[in-house]
Amino acid sequence: MLKNINVSVSPHIRTKDTTSRIMLDVCIALLFPLGAGVYAFGISALYVILVSVISCVLSEYIYQKLMRKPNVKFSRQKTSIGDLSAVVTGLILAVNLPSTVPLWVPAIGGVFAIVVVKQLFGGLGQNFMNPALAARCFLLISLAGIMTKFPTEVNHFFPVADAVSTATPMGMLKLGETTDWFNMVFNTHSGCIGEASALAVLIGALYMVIRKVIDVKSPLVYISSAVVFFIIIQLIKGTEDVLT
Repeated sequence: MLKNINVSVSPHIRTKDTTSRIMLDVCIALLFPLGAGVYAFGISALYVILVSVISCVLSEYIYQKLMRKPNVKFSRQKTSIGDLSAVVTGLILAVNLPSTVPLWVPAIGGVFAIVVVKQLFGGLGQNFMNPALAARCFLLISLAGIMTKFPTEVNHFFPVADAVSTATPMGMLKLGETTDWFNMVFNTHSGCIGEASALAVLIGALYMVIRKVIDVKSPLVYISSAVVFFIIIQLIKGTEDVLT
């Protein structure tokens, strides 16, 4: 008879990479846009990031403890805390929040992401969607006024003018207003914490490509398809200067 058969969910691919190593690489990649967000929006952005991460980690720890799960210790073993997945969820949630939100917002978002979306569906790898993005949608629907309030002043890497109150770059494109693409890439601008600097996001993405955490084909296909549909929609609407 066969003994000691381990049954687990797919995918059944063996690799030298561990969950904790991959999650650590994601954390490092996220530090670039998060750092730019703190630079652009100040200490309030850092508070939002810290509360978001702490909320996610504590939610996971408390849930595991209440459910009497064996994996509740902070260690290098295969644990739900030690694999850094809760930290990654907290960081991803933070990059999707404005720095102006009250601190109870990321706290609630962290609980929702970990308990409702992640743990109640079976834990890491079994949730129906990304927990952090699900929490962001939940907060946006529940607290639309708070979630759409963005800072009116930002710092700039290459100061060319004083900061002014304005819509986010995506909002400007929706309204058909012209956009300075150089400033969008190399300067900081208003929005959520993680979208303060496009350059920082690209550096983080490059890091993950170099570390082979992601395959460059996936983001390229996603970005290309978004650009194609954006152009098609703009042409159908008859908007002039589609990419200006």
